[in-house]
Amino acid sequence: MLQLIKYMAVCSALLSFGHNSKLNTQPPNILIVITDDQSYPHASAYGSNMVSTPGFDFVAKQGALFTKAYVTSPGCSPSRASLLTGLYPWQVEEAGSHASSFSSKYICFPELLQKAGYHIGYTGKGWGPGNWEISGRKYNPAGPEYNTQTLTPPYSGISKTDYTANFRKFLSERKKGQPFYFWVGTQEPHRPFENGSWSKKGYTLSQARVPGFLPENDTIKSDLLDYATEISWADSHLMNCIDELKRTGEFDNTIIIVTADNGLSFPYAKANCTDAGIHVPLAICWGSKIRPDQVIETLVSTIDIAPTVMAVTGLKPGQPLSGQNLLPLLTGNSKGYKSDAVFAGRERHSFSRYNNMGYPMRSIVWKNYLLVQNFHPERWPAGDPKEIAKDGSLSDAFYDIDDGPSKRYLLDHRNEPAVAPFFNLAMNKRPEFELYDLSKDSDCLHNVADNSSYIAVLKTMKQKLRDKLVTTNDTRIGANPEIWETYPRLEGKMRNFQKAN
Repeated sequence: MLQLIKYMAVCSALLSFGHNSKLNTQPPNILIVITDDQSYPHASAYGSNMVSTPGFDFVAKQGALFTKAYVTSPGCSPSRASLLTGLYPWQVEEAGSHASSFSSKYICFPELLQKAGYHIGYTGKGWGPGNWEISGRKYNPAGPEYNTQTLTPPYSGISKTDYTANFRKFLSERKKGQPFYFWVGTQEPHRPFENGSWSKKGYTLSQARVPGFLPENDTIKSDLLDYATEISWADSHLMNCIDELKRTGEFDNTIIIVTADNGLSFPYAKANCTDAGIHVPLAICWGSKIRPDQVIETLVSTIDIAPTVMAVTGLKPGQPLSGQNLLPLLTGNSKGYKSDAVFAGRERHSFSRYNNMGYPMRSIVWKNYLLVQNFHPERWPAGDPKEIAKDGSLSDAFYDIDDGPSKRYLLDHRNEPAVAPFFNLAMNKRPEFELYDLSKDSDCLHNVADNSSYIAVLKTMKQKLRDKLVTTNDTRIGANPEIWETYPRLEGKMRNFQKAN
């Protein structure tokens, strides 16, 4: 009886939204599919010839394709915490760092859905890396785990988790008529990749599109195509899940949100507040509830997903949210979406510096400009250059860049004139402020912060960024800016570096 009452409350709340009477028959289901380390524009719906994503393209065709969607952090753990809470990484304490804890005082929307009678769960990667148990939570912030179903992966870099089978198992356990929320967190295209998997997939090197922040050669192209191969694998499970929704008659009543947690794991992308680090794919459909074949060019953030879930279900959020509801954009009311900028930041990404210190950044994208503030420009943005081994020897580090052929190529060829600029771009120290004109320089190669032509833009963006950090109580500009260095690292390797001068 209690569950029925909860259902009726959700249905009643939905009466206030939408023009389609079908909205009012039952609470909507929610399917969130989030890939691990995928940048915009790496989906074929965006015109990329390097990847094939029929699942993502289907969602975009059935609903809306967003061209300017950004995450709140270029690292998976804080980015996922934002998506789940509707708060910025600097608003959730330890969860805004990496491989730490996630205080239960910050309410994640799956908790609210479960209390409202939803059947909830996740497969693959939920919130993480980090330790949610130590925070007193009953399950991963993304939901209870469904990872028992496995498969034999086609390539060594692919997870054994059968996301599709776990989704079917999850659906089989719900009660008749019960609405559901499910999170499909693919491990792909996170590194490591199987080297040369692209050739087995049938790609050719000519299909690779090398971004301007990497040198163009066969090593880099091969690495990018291995990345593209893993995107296709993740997308195949998205398509399978869509087919399962159709088979069970749930497709039209399910809002499907497909995105990524941060940018691709290549030098000068992931763990950086460059466009490649925080600009991600996003597509949303909801059966016949929203108009199909939309292209939305408004700046939006994945911090908006939690408010959107609250809006479609009619539930009250667990805390004041920093994001905004995307439904006005999805239903043609662009004036109902008030933001004109998106914000991101990072602190510690991995154990990459002496004494486990981070590299604090904050950023804003406004109009066609990206501003990054580096709060400790004396530190190395990609991590300290050398690690000290147990025998005292030194080896190349820069551990805020995931290991792989592209990183190793830059390290091995750093002294060559043709490669040195790319190495320096990814590894060298940076000034306090970086400003990029994305209309001319989406690869963020040319910092124009000192260019007199951009004085007004720089002043405006500095003020907008500071205003946002003040109103969202960012401790990085508050009374205790270094509290971030006290948050424990609970997962991952511990390393030894030389003490900074």
